[in-house]
Amino acid sequence: MAFPSSYNVFCFSILFSLLAAASAQLSSDFYGTTCPSALSTIKSAVRNAVAKEHRMGASLLRLHFHDCFVNACSFFSLFSFIYYSCMHAYFTLHEHAYGCDASVLLDDTSSFTGEKSAAANVNSLRGFDVIDDIKSQLETACPGIVSCADILAVAARDSVVALGGSSWTVGLGRRDSTTASKDAATNDIPSPLMDLSDLITSFSNKGFTAQEMVVLSGAHTTGQAKCQFFRGRIYNETNIDSDFATSLKSNCSSTDGDSNLSPLDVTTNVLFDNAYFKNLVNKKGLLHSDQQLFSGGTTDSQVTTYSTSSSTFYADFASAMVKMGNLSPLTGSSGQIRTNCRSVN
Repeated sequence: MAFPSSYNVFCFSILFSLLAAASAQLSSDFYGTTCPSALSTIKSAVRNAVAKEHRMGASLLRLHFHDCFVNACSFFSLFSFIYYSCMHAYFTLHEHAYGCDASVLLDDTSSFTGEKSAAANVNSLRGFDVIDDIKSQLETACPGIVSCADILAVAARDSVVALGGSSWTVGLGRRDSTTASKDAATNDIPSPLMDLSDLITSFSNKGFTAQEMVVLSGAHTTGQAKCQFFRGRIYNETNIDSDFATSLKSNCSSTDGDSNLSPLDVTTNVLFDNAYFKNLVNKKGLLHSDQQLFSGGTTDSQVTTYSTSSSTFYADFASAMVKMGNLSPLTGSSGQIRTNCRSVN
């Protein structure tokens, strides 16, 4: 049954007002007058944390990714959602967790089970204490001004820079969600066991191209993974360098050692560079999902490009991170500015 024309106009007006509001309210100088020390405070805290433990840079970057990917909508899916159920969508957008909204930081409550206990996050996500420290400093300097979601976005950028990568401009003005969902995190975050087609679909559902999926995967140029997530690759797969597989087996037996860690980038794990892609070309991807990017499929050429041009990788990664940071943010009067990133006000 067709919608009345007046209803169509109403739905379109809601759609474009929401998208325009989100776009207009993210600005790199959002805190220029309300909290001018915000960016320098975050940068200093991240730099100190990464200097103390290089792995923390990867952990903070991963926090931002796992925050943004949950419940995020591409513009197309958001259009469809609002058009076919615009009134419901309007209230849902204001009451639920969406995209880059710091929902990943919330502890469980009596009313919801949060994202920290999802399979992709439990005993895996790190860096919460660093975010707590930054938030505490900012609450002292300018109470109730800087959102936890913006802290995550800036900390991710500053982590990459601290590890030797290039910078990008972070739009600011996100607000924090008042709820979180374990089920949403379970459903939305890509698995390290995914094949290429599933990876492309998972990222496409968030509005990313296959190329953007490849370049964002380059974040695995730093950080570590548990044995349980790559055991099947080193013992059962054939598209893996035999010496590389052997070197990993000493720390990841076929039957135990699930929590033992190995670097995602076997060559320069504490640097943010393009070595990850060089490793893939040499069949030294740690995770199944990593090596799928260079395994005779449609993304081989993109991996080759990044393996030979660090400048191209840096530029494309920066663009993709800006896009990811703009996934369905809460802005304006939606959500809140949490005083404690782990709990709603």
